[in-house]
Amino acid sequence: MITHQLSVFAENKPGSLARVTAILTREKINIRATTIASSDTFGVINLIVDDPQRAQKALSKEGLMVTMKKVFAVVIEDKPGGLNKLTQCLYKENININNAYGFVLESWKTAVFVIDVDQIEKTEQVLKRERFKLLDEDALSAIEPFHYSKY
Repeated sequence: MITHQLSVFAENKPGSLARVTAILTREKINIRATTIASSDTFGVINLIVDDPQRAQKALSKEGLMVTMKKVFAVVIEDKPGGLNKLTQCLYKENININNAYGFVLESWKTAVFVIDVDQIEKTEQVLKRERFKLLDEDALSAIEPFHYSKY
């Protein structure tokens, strides 16, 4: 299963992220994961959202430069070596990870590692063969919320 990542190109200045989140809030689009990489003047806001097509349309309509690409949201064990199992598998198949980020679903049990790779079709075959669980937009949207009251 493939999911989609939005990349929003924005000036590196106060309010750039707030503009993106305001648009998505107005459209009732839920952000499931995000990373920001910036240089002196510009940056890229990568987003996994529950409705990427609608989010891309809304952000573009507001004049933001946004692209959408296919990525994998791979479920891994949240323990030492959990990520290594995935990266070694891809390395052995000569698959390059161009961009990646992760988040924990349940401490010491389950995490998700989002990968942008150079060979989408091959990667999908390899991950299926190696029995990695992949999440699509629907599965990412169904993830249980974190309950602060537990901590």
